Amino acid sequence: MISMVMVAVGVYARLLKHAEAAMACLAVDPAILLIVVGILTFLITFCGCVGSLRENICLLQAFSICLTVIFLLQLAAGVLGFVFSDKARGKVSEIINGAIVHYRDDLDLQNLIDFGQKEFSCCGGVSYKDWSQNMYFNCTVTNPSRERCSVPFSCCLQDTNEVVINTMCGQGMQTMSYLEASAFIYTNGCIDKLVNWIHSNLFLLGGIALGLAVPQLVGILLAQILINQIRDQIKLQLYNQQHRADPWY
Repeated sequence: MISMVMVAVGVYARLLKHAEAAMACLAVDPAILLIVVGILTFLITFCGCVGSLRENICLLQAFSICLTVIFLLQLAAGVLGFVFSDKARGKVSEIINGAIVHYRDDLDLQNLIDFGQKEFSCCGGVSYKDWSQNMYFNCTVTNPSRERCSVPFSCCLQDTNEVVINTMCGQGMQTMSYLEASAFIYTNGCIDKLVNWIHSNLFLLGGIALGLAVPQLVGILLAQILINQIRDQIKLQLYNQQHRADPWY
């Protein structure tokens, strides 16, 4: 049921977007990610549920194999991310820069970036001047945009007494130096903030990873136990059929 709700929400969010925006940034579209995860979750849980109810070995094997593959991929991603931290950092930087380029193309992506910048008190990838990669915030003289050399309002220092959000608070910030801009916006990039947050919350992330891994391992174990029980029942039935004509039967 949860997977079906995820797919429905993803499809609904996707249909609300304009066709141009829908094709602009498929790689970082949260709606597409939600749909894909929902479909995969539905297929895996369907195999496990129907396979156990119908005692179907093929479906149970598919369920067990899928969980094993997912578990191994998660384990490999964690190990590779730790061993090749520099390359992982470069990949994260590439994703963030791509998201900055498509900031105005996708409302979901825009809200996600704004949330991240507010939550981590950061602006851009490496620094606030990364926003020049976006065509609306680009600092070139030929840029006709009213947001030229600006940054999104989510980069601005938050004022708890402010009732109405000033969406133009980032106007012209890219023309200022780091020291001047730091009085109005967050100048540190989100990559360093994200890395620092990960280092500060290793135990929390480890607990989440363990919480995700334990149900997967339990599911794999239970599926294999049920498969062995079904095979034993089949062997017993075949044995009884073969020896039904024996005089001691």
